[in-house]
Amino acid sequence: MSVLTGWRAALRMARRDAMRSKGRSALVVAMIAVPVLGVTALDVTYRSVTPTAAEKLTASMGSSDALFSDRRSGPIEQLPNAQMYSSVDENAPLDEDAPEIDISTTFPKGSRAISLQSAPASVTTKYGITSTDIREIRTSDPLARGMVELVRGAYPHGTNEMAATEPFLKSTGLDVGSTTTVRNSGQKYRITGVVEQPDALKTEALFADPGAVIAPWKAKSEHDKKVTPPNTQPVEWLVKGPEGAGVTWPDVMRANKSGILVTSRQVVLDPPPDSEVPLLGRKDYSPIPSSPTELSTALVTVTALAVLEIVLLAGPAFAVGARRSRRQLGLLGTCGGDRRHVRAVVLGGGLVLGGIGAVTGVVVGLGLTTVFRTTIEEWAGHRFVSLALRPTELLAIAVIGLITGLLAAFAPALVASRQSVLESLTGRRGVRRSSRVLPIVGACVLVIGTGVAVYGGTSGNSTLVSGGSVVAELGLLACIPVIVGFLGRLGRRLPLSPRMALRDAARNRGRTAPAVAAVMAAVAGSVAIATYMSSTGAEAEFDYTPSMTEGTVVLSSAFSAEAGAAGRLPQARAAVERNMSVTSPPADYRRIWAGSDCNLYGDAENDCGSIELVKPTGKAHTCPLTGKGAKELAARLSADEHKKLLQSPACLTGTMSTGLFGTNATNIVVADAAMLRTYVKLDDPAAAKALAAGTPVLLNEAFAENGEITLKATHAYSKKDKKNWARHQGEARTTTDKLKVYVAPAKYAATPGINMIMPQRTAERLGLHTEAAGSVYTVAHPPTDAENQAAYAAMAQVGSNVWVESENGPAETDNSMLMILTLFAGMVTLGAAAITTGLAKADAEADLNTLSAVGAPPGVRRKLSGFQCVVVALTGVVLGTLSGLVPAVALRLVDLRKALETMRMDPTESAYTPIVLPWVTIGLLVVGVPLLAGLLATALTRSRLALARRAG
Repeated sequence: MSVLTGWRAALRMARRDAMRSKGRSALVVAMIAVPVLGVTALDVTYRSVTPTAAEKLTASMGSSDALFSDRRSGPIEQLPNAQMYSSVDENAPLDEDAPEIDISTTFPKGSRAISLQSAPASVTTKYGITSTDIREIRTSDPLARGMVELVRGAYPHGTNEMAATEPFLKSTGLDVGSTTTVRNSGQKYRITGVVEQPDALKTEALFADPGAVIAPWKAKSEHDKKVTPPNTQPVEWLVKGPEGAGVTWPDVMRANKSGILVTSRQVVLDPPPDSEVPLLGRKDYSPIPSSPTELSTALVTVTALAVLEIVLLAGPAFAVGARRSRRQLGLLGTCGGDRRHVRAVVLGGGLVLGGIGAVTGVVVGLGLTTVFRTTIEEWAGHRFVSLALRPTELLAIAVIGLITGLLAAFAPALVASRQSVLESLTGRRGVRRSSRVLPIVGACVLVIGTGVAVYGGTSGNSTLVSGGSVVAELGLLACIPVIVGFLGRLGRRLPLSPRMALRDAARNRGRTAPAVAAVMAAVAGSVAIATYMSSTGAEAEFDYTPSMTEGTVVLSSAFSAEAGAAGRLPQARAAVERNMSVTSPPADYRRIWAGSDCNLYGDAENDCGSIELVKPTGKAHTCPLTGKGAKELAARLSADEHKKLLQSPACLTGTMSTGLFGTNATNIVVADAAMLRTYVKLDDPAAAKALAAGTPVLLNEAFAENGEITLKATHAYSKKDKKNWARHQGEARTTTDKLKVYVAPAKYAATPGINMIMPQRTAERLGLHTEAAGSVYTVAHPPTDAENQAAYAAMAQVGSNVWVESENGPAETDNSMLMILTLFAGMVTLGAAAITTGLAKADAEADLNTLSAVGAPPGVRRKLSGFQCVVVALTGVVLGTLSGLVPAVALRLVDLRKALETMRMDPTESAYTPIVLPWVTIGLLVVGVPLLAGLLATALTRSRLALARRAG
């Protein structure tokens, strides 16, 4: 009973102290609430963004009971979740041309159904034309709810109306009320509303009633052979079973006998026993192994660092409170209280403020998630059915916040309880020497923790990575007092204010070290995540294989099977130059072939010729990562050695894109020096001179030996090729020619789509055929949707079989998370520096009085506060940056281990795992945040001293 009474009094005193110092209390609550808020928002978002089985079914089949689809493979057997099925007759072939069965005969009696079918089509837009997916489904039917939802406007009805998704309208410039034409059928449709697919918000598509688009398109293609028939997907049916019965497992098996695959909501959510599933009883059935779910290394590490960060953030604030309340704590001792009671009062503050911070963080986290729900859904790409709240998880988060509040108050409670009553009442701090053992232990712990984290990274052990990172940070924390003491020696030659700030920090390490630790903890977490994200972004950029040179567009008719397509290139060039941001004259190119043109006569075997750029034998010309001994070699390679081999000309021959310019795998293009400048980016007078002299320019040196290449051509002609068959009747002939070439530097082997540029006169001398195939332009920026659509529309007026391709490069990295981390670390740094300034003010009041008494100007007080903030912020940021690199490097080592394992299984897979520092984030933290902290402290500190009563 006495224990409860003592704690009741301690909590009452802590509550009163919190109410008395509202600013400090609000800061402590914020320190605890912000991490709790973030974890709460992440928990609710993760649970909401991860769909349940029922939500997945609603997204795929709306409010219907089942989805029926014809597999066209005869009777089948399926799993209850419809993820796997197998034909009863394994030898039965898939007959795509077989007549469709009447699926409605397989529905349960008393059912109602609507059909779903889609086909890609070319449609007109505000800017020109574009290709999109058209889906025929009665969107107004209740069975489609949950699968397709109306956002604004009205659902389409009849044969001349459509609905569109918002991304489609945004890219095409259309809106509700606009008209679009399906170019394949020539029929016009009015857009009546905007719809969305809740599980795919970024989809660009049009929706129409069944029979509105595909049927008239098919009818026109049957009467007009110039119209290509629609490439439709199989018809699927959304089925609503009999009222109260749904679609049962016997209904599913009955439909399986007709070759119909059924996804039933009732069966998926409540599957039948395995004994009633025929597929599970088959001897040839082998289930797909499910990968075990485990927490990622990054998540475990960040969680461990987050708990440590909360403790370090709130600790200095409790130290401020204990220091400001030392007279009150001294009075507690004069009334008979002992050290236990002093500790209870300070810990009570941690309990009170920790509880308020935890509850505030959970409540505000839920509120912000609700407010920004739409934004989160758009970022995730799908709607939440509802906010998923797990009471046990939210309670655990709040309890963790409460416990961390107590832990943050633990060290200040110990310090306050050790002060004598006399020191507390008089305000004297006594003289305490810093421990000489602690820094040595801290250095050892830092080395051991770093070693453990690195070992965990190399071994792929997430527990060791997170544990080692925390231990290393704790070791660095123990070294902070020594580091702060060393800083005091650096101020000997500095002006008065910075010299005093450094010496004050060194003299009062008990308050400086916790604040530096708080900054270090926040910055360490931010730098760790930012470094990891920058590194993975650089890895993705390296792994990206471009389809063509960045900053260029290619106008092409090279793949056209229509004679005379090349004659439309002049008008197509004018369309490109008029509608795109071209910055160079066109670099024209011609395609090359031997024998009859395979684009026109390649239907039958040996009816067209071929060209082969023969690669010489030998190590210098063969990629060691393919063929015999590749895996043995990969097992001995490091990631850097493997990267170097992957980028060698011999290995690039198998990874670069082929056929871009209408050639086969040889990637030979007929062009002049303009192609070198515009597309290859090779500004070499010698190479241009070689082309002018009739010498080919070889971009990949792996095909050359002693400055020569071997070109093998098979001249086969088709009887349908009347122009050439009369002159080349008989069996195909094969020629092999040795050609002197100009070999470009090795880096140009990575040019997408081209291995060699050949002058036209050389091709004619070799008996090869050429034809104008297109042009290359450089552009100021990748073509926008509007530019592409306008260019396609202009070229459509010229005729078909001419198009434009562009290279957009790798997907842009979303830097919003890096900015958020930088802002968070900056806010914490400013808060910790403000706490230190307040604690320094409480401690150094007598020193400041003495400073004024000896004639120091009032501005010195403000400058001193500013430099005190700079010292804490800059020291914490630098140490935090170094500390954050430990988990970041360890996590990348985990990724490296996995990449090496994959590479050794498949030597052609990249194992490049770079570590890239986010210099912008680090620069803002190291330079910008300390400077801002100093300026704010200087501006907000009063120059004049406040009147104070005499102590003692």
